[in-house]
Amino acid sequence: MMKRVIMIGRVSCGKTTLCQRLVGDPLVYKKTQTVEIIGQAIDTPGEYAENRRLMRGLTVTAVDADLIVFLQSCVDGECSFSPGQASMFGAPAVGVVTKTDLAPDEASKARARELLELAGVQKVFLVSSVTGEGIVEFAEFLQTEQASAGQNG
Repeated sequence: MMKRVIMIGRVSCGKTTLCQRLVGDPLVYKKTQTVEIIGQAIDTPGEYAENRRLMRGLTVTAVDADLIVFLQSCVDGECSFSPGQASMFGAPAVGVVTKTDLAPDEASKARARELLELAGVQKVFLVSSVTGEGIVEFAEFLQTEQASAGQNG
């Protein structure tokens, strides 16, 4: 049985688009207004990550997740994650640098990776949901992690 992941990140960082790509749906922009399920992913509104008062909504929703996924766009100069923030969740956390096809340079990708590592993720993937860069590797990781989590749980 597939396990659930929760996607957490700022508004417009690519959470919904990544979810759509992972399940093979057409990539259609849609502003996420409330927590939604797309395949086995829990897609969260970016406001939950940006507004500390709404953070408890993420912690409660993440209880149903087997893997926490922090997303950071490499074209966004701001980050909503605090140092070590991944430790507030009861499941392992990985990071995804999104929109790599729009990166102005390699330094912007490296900066996004560093922000995710500072937040405490265990592994970082670089992806473009539009071009498909890194999607196969991330999807394979999710399958491997989910299969091993099913054997252990």
